[in-house]
Amino acid sequence: MKKVVEICAGSYQDCLAAQKMGASRVELNSALSVGGLTPSVAVLRRVKKETQLHVICMVRPRGGGFCYDEQDVSIMMDEAKLLLENGADGIAFGFLKDDGSIAIEETKAMVELIHSYKKEAVFHRAFDVCKDPFIAIQTLIDLHVDRLLTSGMKDKAVQGKELLKQLQLQFKDKIEILAGSGMNAQNALSFMEETGICQIHSSCKGYKEDPTTSKGDVTYSYLPSPHQNDYDIVEEEKVHQLVYNVEKG
Repeated sequence: MKKVVEICAGSYQDCLAAQKMGASRVELNSALSVGGLTPSVAVLRRVKKETQLHVICMVRPRGGGFCYDEQDVSIMMDEAKLLLENGADGIAFGFLKDDGSIAIEETKAMVELIHSYKKEAVFHRAFDVCKDPFIAIQTLIDLHVDRLLTSGMKDKAVQGKELLKQLQLQFKDKIEILAGSGMNAQNALSFMEETGICQIHSSCKGYKEDPTTSKGDVTYSYLPSPHQNDYDIVEEEKVHQLVYNVEKG
């Protein structure tokens, strides 16, 4: 199977950096500071107009976990439809019950909506807080989810390597496994070789200063020192190194 590097993008500029350095797919978000929320349609439309990227859009209405009330679910369905109508190549989402199991009705409805547009249904790292990975992944397969983004139920994918290897071996013919969290140019190739996973997800994070972030007693900073006056971006050189190392391997 072809090796794929997916870049986690938080802006139009991040998408440009990803394409410039050779990535072919992005997961488009807003608010990466809280793990990624639904991006704006304006950003999606511009990315699709001005790049050749395959764009998976996050649908997530708030930070925190993934157990949503009826209002959240209704809004998420509306957001997904709007993104799909404006060129999204797929939707990344996750619905859980309060006991940590997959919320079947909501997931089924989202998958059916996405597939009605003939696009890709991606269940994101909500999976990593499920109570049982094997029951969860089989549920996603039964619901016809196309791809699963996971770190193997650990903070970083390299820490969840054994579970990821097992999931890939057991379910690779039924669902695509996309490994994410902590993937970079230094560890990606060896990780892929050890697990058999062909797709990785990386933020390739860098930083850019905005001098208006803080002044006197007022601050809008969300990053720790020494980046307290920065915001995070996709760093071109990190994308270049990652794509080169993966494709070279």
